[in-house]
Amino acid sequence: MRPVALALAVLLLIAACGERDQPDDQALHQDIVSDKSGIEVTFDAVILTEPAESGGHERFEVKDPAGDMLEVDHNTSLAQAVPAHVGDALIIHGQLYIDPGPRAGVHCTHATTSSGCPDPGWIEFAGNYYE
Repeated sequence: MRPVALALAVLLLIAACGERDQPDDQALHQDIVSDKSGIEVTFDAVILTEPAESGGHERFEVKDPAGDMLEVDHNTSLAQAVPAHVGDALIIHGQLYIDPGPRAGVHCTHATTSSGCPDPGWIEFAGNYYE
C-alpha cells in the first residue's frame, strides 16, 4: 500500500472509532413493539418527569418521537448525573428493557461496562455527554 493511501486509511479508521451511534427512533419503536429486551438502542427523547435520585440511580420518564414512553435508569455511581429538566431534549444510548406490563426502559447509559452492561452507553444533553 502506498504511504498516502496507508495514512488515509489510518485517519479514516481513527475517525470511525471516535464516532458515536446516531439516533434510530424507528428502530427503537420496532424493538419495543417486538419486545426485544436487551437490545442496544440510540434514540431522541424529551424528558417528561423531573429526574429523581433513587438508590444510586437517576430515574426519569422520556418520550421518543414515535410516542413511546420509557423510563431512563441512569447509574449515578458510574456516571455523572444529567442536569436536564422536563421538556429538555436528549439523545440516549443504552440497553432496552421491557418489564411486565409492558413497560419499556433504558439502562446501561454509562461508559463503565459489566456483565449486565457489556456495551458502553451515554446520554447527550446540550452538546455534552454524561457517561
